[in-house]
Amino acid sequence: MVKRTVMTAVAMAMCTAGVASAQDTMIAAVKAQHEMVKGNLVKSAAKMPETDYAFRPAPEVRTFGELVGHVANANYMICAMAMGEKSPAPGNIEKTVTGKAALEKALADSIAYCDSTLGKLTGITAGEEVKYFLGVSPRLGVFAFNNSHNMEHYGNMVTYMRMKGIVPPSSEGR
Repeated sequence: MVKRTVMTAVAMAMCTAGVASAQDTMIAAVKAQHEMVKGNLVKSAAKMPETDYAFRPAPEVRTFGELVGHVANANYMICAMAMGEKSPAPGNIEKTVTGKAALEKALADSIAYCDSTLGKLTGITAGEEVKYFLGVSPRLGVFAFNNSHNMEHYGNMVTYMRMKGIVPPSSEGR
């Protein structure tokens, strides 16, 4: 009986270690994707000339500056949601912050906030469920959604930049 109990305990420990290792791998993947997209967002905001922050390709879409502000707002909101915190956004950035320098700073600050929240994830907390747009989701799933949202809007920025003859960061050096 003792041998069976020991074997069961060893098997459970091995399974738990495997789950924790898989969770850590997923956390690392989400963090790596965050690093990639944040670099592209920050570089895009820097590359676009200030005069083109008012560029709006069609009447029903955001200007480039509004797009930068929207991404900053969403970073604060989604990363706060992932941690079960209140968003520390300093108001509605998309609607109130203007000018390239101010919008670049707002974007950088929102990314720094997401960096700090992602840094708090552990193999245990990543799987904890939090309230989310669609009901509940593991914290890590909310961070993955933020990456998807950022990539979606980086794609918008690429289109705006291409329309202005600017090579986007992810295409540089090709």
